[in-house]
Amino acid sequence: MSVPHGDDRTGADEQEPTGRTASPPSARPRAHALVPAAAGADARHVETRDAEPCDRPGGTVGRLAVTVERLRDEVREAHAAADGRALVEVAKGILIERLGCSPATAARQLAELAAQSGVSALELAVDIINQAARDRVAEIAADFVRRTHDAGPEPGDEQPALRLRSAESAAMAAGDTQAVAESLLRHALVPLGAAAVAVWTVDRDGSLALSGHAGFGSGEAERWRHVPPGVTTVARQALVSRGTVHLESVTDVPSIGSLRTPGGARTTLCVGTGGRIHGVLEICWPEPLAPHPPAIARQLEALAELCAHTLENPARSATRAADGPVADPAVSDLVGVADAIYDPALVLVPHLNAEGRLADFRIQHVNAHFQDPAGRPRTALDKALLLETYPMAVGGGAFYDHLERVFATGEPIHVRRMSMTTHVDQVPLQIVADVSISRLAGGLLVIWRIEDETVRLARLLQHAQRLGRIGGFEENLETGEITWSSQLFALYGRTPAQGPSSLHALAAQAHPDDSVAIGRFLRTLLHHRRPATVAFRLHRADGVARHIRIVAEPVSGSSERLTAVRGAYQDVSSQHWTEVALAATRDRLAHTEQEAIERNRLTLQLQHAIMPPARDPLQVPGLQVAVRYRPAETESLVGGDWYDAVVLPSGQILLCVGDVAGHGIDAATGMVVLRNALRGLAMTGAGPAQLLSWLNSVAYHLTDFVTATAVCALYDPGTRRMRWARAGHLPPVVVNAGGAAALPLTHGALLGAGLELEVEEAETELRPGDTLLMYTDGLIERRDTAWHESLDHLLANAQVPVETLGRLLDNLLTYGKSDTDDDTCLIGVRITPKEAE
Repeated sequence: MSVPHGDDRTGADEQEPTGRTASPPSARPRAHALVPAAAGADARHVETRDAEPCDRPGGTVGRLAVTVERLRDEVREAHAAADGRALVEVAKGILIERLGCSPATAARQLAELAAQSGVSALELAVDIINQAARDRVAEIAADFVRRTHDAGPEPGDEQPALRLRSAESAAMAAGDTQAVAESLLRHALVPLGAAAVAVWTVDRDGSLALSGHAGFGSGEAERWRHVPPGVTTVARQALVSRGTVHLESVTDVPSIGSLRTPGGARTTLCVGTGGRIHGVLEICWPEPLAPHPPAIARQLEALAELCAHTLENPARSATRAADGPVADPAVSDLVGVADAIYDPALVLVPHLNAEGRLADFRIQHVNAHFQDPAGRPRTALDKALLLETYPMAVGGGAFYDHLERVFATGEPIHVRRMSMTTHVDQVPLQIVADVSISRLAGGLLVIWRIEDETVRLARLLQHAQRLGRIGGFEENLETGEITWSSQLFALYGRTPAQGPSSLHALAAQAHPDDSVAIGRFLRTLLHHRRPATVAFRLHRADGVARHIRIVAEPVSGSSERLTAVRGAYQDVSSQHWTEVALAATRDRLAHTEQEAIERNRLTLQLQHAIMPPARDPLQVPGLQVAVRYRPAETESLVGGDWYDAVVLPSGQILLCVGDVAGHGIDAATGMVVLRNALRGLAMTGAGPAQLLSWLNSVAYHLTDFVTATAVCALYDPGTRRMRWARAGHLPPVVVNAGGAAALPLTHGALLGAGLELEVEEAETELRPGDTLLMYTDGLIERRDTAWHESLDHLLANAQVPVETLGRLLDNLLTYGKSDTDDDTCLIGVRITPKEAE
């Protein structure tokens, strides 16, 4: 709609104002069906009373109810018509101002333009107002025209400008916030599907007061008339975030009407002007809803802005950018408060831009105690803009964010040790300050305590003395005045009323054995005038003995005369007793370590005496016999592995290896017992199974809980047959031209585990060139590998061709994958071919 201006007319009565081309009905929704008539047709927001039951249609109560409802409809229609007439009158006024015509001519022009455009006079009036106002509603109207021209109107988005202008007209004519809430719901929110609306006012203490509502019962509104600060509600969330909050459904967050529509959605928007929040607009939707599309969200923001202007105190004056600073009468009281404070303080007032939004804060006043970090006089700060005065200190930083939040919500903030930067002669200066911000009247009171470096270091020193149990002193030798720190009084067990003690009284307060050291300390300090230190035992008056160390230095005057002594006492009692305990522990550890070394040495000597690591090969016709023994690398792990290879009187050869569980002297002595017992039992001519059965009795009865594994074999050189048995041990391995393989496992439990032992005996024939290997688990045992996998690795190494039997055993020891650092015994028997015999 293009509105004619005064300079374009030739005469009010001769030329009609040109109007816009009428849009076809399909392209332009009929707004008169929405407002004000639609407001009268949809009464979901109106609280209705239950009609009294009527027994017959023509009853008295029934007729009365019909009459009341008719009157209500007439009242609503009258209100809607009044709102519509108000908009039409505003449009007439705009035409009168633009055309310079009479009211009658303006009315005629409006009617003719509406007829030419194919719209109602109310719709045309709204278009004229939008072009003249150029506010948020006008922007929403322009956006609506663009969207409908491109893609058609969205559901629930018909003629938003008409609804908003009707709501604005009714709100401006309303006498209180309650009437504003009813107008917002009736004209703007019911067409969007809302069920109720609440307008909350923020008090100075941060509490919320229900100032207006529509769509809620009177009882519900009475229960929610006051929400104390700190109570989390839907409205409180918007206040904390200082923005729009949309909840798709209200479940866990309490709010007004949450019991009536527990699954309904809620939209809350902050209501404020000039950066200051006056309240919260809460809209209740009957069903869960996804976030609103941008067009609807802008309409809700326009309603919040309209509500903010109605809540704003008319007496409140603002400071706009285009104008000079305007003094709020209430700010003068705030200036008086700042002058009465002993801490440095500033009074800030809001500085608004041309659109009425908060752009900065102006320094309205600084009290006499305020010191500018850059050294500027207070007169240079008066009436200056904050961001221009301290650009790096507050621009985009946390301080300015705190100022905005306090001014918006009214909740005071206290921040300790806030770091800020300012410029002094173009050089950045870092300062640390404790800041308190409060909103009083129409401004902010900022108490700015810049941290004193001397005070901060003194506080750190006090904490260091407390943690280190250190007390400082100074003794004036000329006046006799003695100064102690509070920590030193605590070390001595004295009260400040008892006074400090002189250095000359140290010997009387210390242990008699420390008097010589104290005398040497005083001579060095007072006579030789050199820094000195001494440690002594202090006997306090309360009977407590403390270990104290003193460090002191002399202080000379201008005439090189000794004038004072200063230093520090430190309570080292805990350190002393810790050192005593550590010394005792070190002595015990050294004694225990020496005992362990001696025990391991004796064990190793015993083991080497029975089984030396290097031994001459056994000389037997038709056989090559070699043995290897590798002790554990760590002496503390000396174990009970043993082997034996001996020619018996019968001509058979006894071959055996065993492993006693455990390490140390017990394992070594157990190994000696079992090895010698098996050699003696073998002289009886019994077979391997019987020998192991007897050896189990020896382990069970004659030793102290010794358990062991063993494999025993008897080889007959004449027949080349070998009988063997095992007791919990790994089977022997036979290596020949076909490869290497372990003999089948036979039954046999651990030695010493029980009184009775059943052992299975097996027999095998060895051919010329075969090599028999018997070993303990130290050769193949690994912590992360199963024994059969390690055995496969042993078989693979045994197949590597070598020149001699001894070289084969060395290779097996060298390339074995054992990682347990255990003892290892290995016997190799090779059958000599007849040609070699």
